[in-house]
Amino acid sequence: MRGMSRRGLLGAGIGAAAAIGIGACGTDAGTSGNGGPDTGGPGDKGSGRPSAKPSEKNVRMIGDGSTADTGKQPHQPPAPVPLEPGETPPQFVVFSWDGAGEVGNGLFPRFLDLAKDHGAAMTFFLSGVYLLPESKKTLYRPPGNAVGASDIGYLTDAHIKDTLKYIRQAWLEGHEIGTHFNGHFCAGSGSVGNWSPKQWRDETEQAIGFVTEWKTNSGWKELDPLPFDYRRELVGGRTPCLLGQDKLLPTAARMGWRYDASSPGGRQMWPDKRQGVWDLPLQGVPFPGHSFEVLSMDYNILANQSGNSTKGVPANYPGWRKQATKAYLSGFNRAYESNRAPFFIGNHFEEWNGGIYMDAVEEALKGMAGKKDVRLVSFRQFTDWLDVQDPAVLTKLRTLEVGQAPAGGWNTFFKAA
Repeated sequence: MRGMSRRGLLGAGIGAAAAIGIGACGTDAGTSGNGGPDTGGPGDKGSGRPSAKPSEKNVRMIGDGSTADTGKQPHQPPAPVPLEPGETPPQFVVFSWDGAGEVGNGLFPRFLDLAKDHGAAMTFFLSGVYLLPESKKTLYRPPGNAVGASDIGYLTDAHIKDTLKYIRQAWLEGHEIGTHFNGHFCAGSGSVGNWSPKQWRDETEQAIGFVTEWKTNSGWKELDPLPFDYRRELVGGRTPCLLGQDKLLPTAARMGWRYDASSPGGRQMWPDKRQGVWDLPLQGVPFPGHSFEVLSMDYNILANQSGNSTKGVPANYPGWRKQATKAYLSGFNRAYESNRAPFFIGNHFEEWNGGIYMDAVEEALKGMAGKKDVRLVSFRQFTDWLDVQDPAVLTKLRTLEVGQAPAGGWNTFFKAA
């Protein structure tokens, strides 16, 4: 991640670092869904079945062939149904990845394998410029910034090809491909926090264009297309550094997005809509050893452990890894044992502080998977579930505070609605 100090990290808890909206950039360039036997979830846990590949006769190329309509996405859970009267809500958990570029550190395939092993679906927020060769960077015209500028730089050609490979694999294995937009500008007058709805629309259209026209921009006509219609696939995103949501939402609503994951810090409660779009924020979770909470994102945990450095004192790594793991599991357990609010976790394919945050999120996922009622899903899959629920039921769920279990149990709780 380039220029970490420019983000103005604050070494405090959710009251400062998280609430202000510190959200890291992507890679520096240089029961359904939890894999149970009846779920049809991603990877079909334990089946050893290879990833689905679309039949050539069912493929419809789109545009220049960078993307293709290959039909219904494989490895999706059964269609969601409304909660039955008195039924305990599932515990939804969404693991998401900002940037979603592969730069040779093996993290993208590592977590695809982890997801398959545990029947999990995830959301990958792809940065559009990660599919744009640096030799063609002048094609990017970021709002409020110089032509070709990018605070996360550009991937090498080899790493773009790797990213295409794993984005393709991710979709075929049942994961969601969202957007993290493009240049990740978090400071100065050109910050995404200052963009107008019109500028957000321009940035979003460019991000879509880099995904749907990568063959034209790269000249790599021999490579397989991405196996999805991106305009249809794209139903949500997360802004850089969790900035600018207020001005993004009008654009998101006009584009038909169903959710946005850009809120700069939420609480572990059931979500609501803003401007017609589901608001699915990262959340404050208990931070072991501290009186304050920390945002449920690797970068914000780092900010509270090693401040401005992604290479802190190595002697601290074991303790920090344990602390990060406990933070995720504490947030999960608090919801699971009380109001069953969905739990959202944000990550980056980075090896900050010796890769401890990657280890922590892996340990946390393993600690959540397989528990009764737990569903490890993508944001899109969770939104599918929300959209079929009785609005009165969701309104009732939103009355439960953080850590508040329903008095008298779930059956009594819903009868009192």
